Amino acid sequence: MLNQLQLYNTMERKIVPFIPLNNQLVTIYACGPTVYNYAHIGNLRTYINEDLLVRALKFNGFTIKHVINITDIGHLTNDEDSGDDKMELSAVKEGTTIWEIAQRYTDAFMSDFQELNISQPTLWSKATDHIQEQIDLVKRLEKLGLTYRIENDGIYYDTSKIKDYGKLGGQNLDELKAGARISFVDGKKNIADFALWKFTPKDKKRLMEWVSPWGKGFPGWHIECSAMALKYLGEQIDIHAGGVDHIKVHHSNEIAQVEPLTKKQWVRYWMHSEFLIEKDGKMSKSKGEFLTISLLKKKGYDSLAYRFYCLGSHYRSKLNFSFEALDGAAQGYLGLLSKIKKLKVKAAQQQASETDLKVICEKIREIISNDLNSSETLAYLFLLLKDEAYDSATKLASIKYFDEVLGLELLKTQEEKKKDEIPQKILELSEERKSAKAKKNFSRADEIRNQIFKLGYIVEDSKDGIRIKKSSTSRKT
Repeated sequence: MLNQLQLYNTMERKIVPFIPLNNQLVTIYACGPTVYNYAHIGNLRTYINEDLLVRALKFNGFTIKHVINITDIGHLTNDEDSGDDKMELSAVKEGTTIWEIAQRYTDAFMSDFQELNISQPTLWSKATDHIQEQIDLVKRLEKLGLTYRIENDGIYYDTSKIKDYGKLGGQNLDELKAGARISFVDGKKNIADFALWKFTPKDKKRLMEWVSPWGKGFPGWHIECSAMALKYLGEQIDIHAGGVDHIKVHHSNEIAQVEPLTKKQWVRYWMHSEFLIEKDGKMSKSKGEFLTISLLKKKGYDSLAYRFYCLGSHYRSKLNFSFEALDGAAQGYLGLLSKIKKLKVKAAQQQASETDLKVICEKIREIISNDLNSSETLAYLFLLLKDEAYDSATKLASIKYFDEVLGLELLKTQEEKKKDEIPQKILELSEERKSAKAKKNFSRADEIRNQIFKLGYIVEDSKDGIRIKKSSTSRKT
C-alpha cells in the first residue's frame, strides 16, 4: 500500500501531496557534477538529500527510474555564457588531456557516492555522449523562432518570447535585469538570454568541439540536461532535483528549452537542496582549497559520519559547517553504532514482535513522508532505543527499516566495513587502466585488467561507471 508522501514543490512554493504520473514508477532527473575537479562536501550534501528522496520513495512502495547527468563540456567559468570552459582550464592546469580529466573526476565522484552509501541511479548520462541530441534540440527551438545568432559567439535563446520565463524562481524579465548576477554578453537582446551553442573562437584552439549546422563549437551548459531528460525520461517527468543555486538560471532555462516544444508541464515536482555554509558563506570550489570526502577521511572521519551530520538537518535548511559540529555528529554516529552492537547481544535469545514492528515501520513512514524529515526520523530512532515498551529483539529488527531510509549502514560491523574496502593498490591499477583506455591503449588496459584479476578482484565497465569487486575464482599472487 502506497503512503501519501508530501513534498515541497519549488514551483508551487509549498508542501503538496506527491502523485506521480504513473501509479508505480517515479521518474527522477538530477543535475550531476561538472567533472573538472573533486566534489566538495557541500556538493555532496545535495546528493545525500536526493538519495534520501529515492529511499523515501522506495520505502513508500514506488519503483524508480533515476537519471543523473555528468557535465564534461560547456560549463563556463561564470556559469553562463562567457569565460573559459572549466574542463579545459583543469586540463591545462594539470597538464593532461581533457578526456583524462573527465574520467578522473567522474571516477572520483562515483567513489564519493560509494563512500557515502548513496544509491546508484538507473543511468549516468554524459553530456559528450549526447552531442547530437543537443544539436537536434537546438534545431527544434530554432524552428519555433526562439533563437538568434550572435556572430563570432553563438546561438542564443530569446527569453522575451516566453511569457512565463523565470516562473520557477518567481521572477520576470524586468526583475532579472535589475538583479542580474551575470555579465551582459555583447549582442544579447535580454539579460536572461542564454547560449544554446557556442562557436569555437577564431583566435583559440579548443580541446573539445563538434561540427554543427551553425558552425564548429560546443553546446551551452543548459541544453544537455533538457536533451538527456527528454531522451531517457520522456516529455514529462515526476521530479527534477538539484541545488537551490540552479533555480533562477539553470533550471529556469531547462524549462524554457522543453515546454514550448511539448506544450506540456515538463516537471511535476521540483526538489531543491539548500547550501552547506561555512563561516565565510556558501562552500565553493572557487575559494581555492575546499573540503572533500577524501580529506575528511584523512582527518580520521568516517564518511558515513558526514552523511549522519547532513541527515541531522532538513534538506531545505542551510547547514552551518564546522569541525566542532562534525565532531559532535561523528560521536553521535559512533554512539548509535555502539548502542546497536549492544542490542545484538541482548537480542540473541529473543523474538521480535511482528505487531510492534509494523507500528514502528508505519511511524518511520509517517515521519519521512512529511517532506523527507530526516532529523525527526533520527530523533525517533534514538527515542526508540530508549523506549522500554519494546524488547531488544524488536528494536534490533526495526533498525533495518530505519536504515532503508537513512542509509547509514547501521547493522554493519566495523570488520564488515573493512572487508568491503578496496585496497589502494587495486584502486591505483584501476586508475591506470582508465588512463590507458582514455589514450586508446586498449592492449595495456587489458593487461592491467588481468593484473587486477590475479590480485583477487574484477574490474567491470558498466553504464553506472567502473565497478570493482572481489573475485571468487582468482588467485592472489
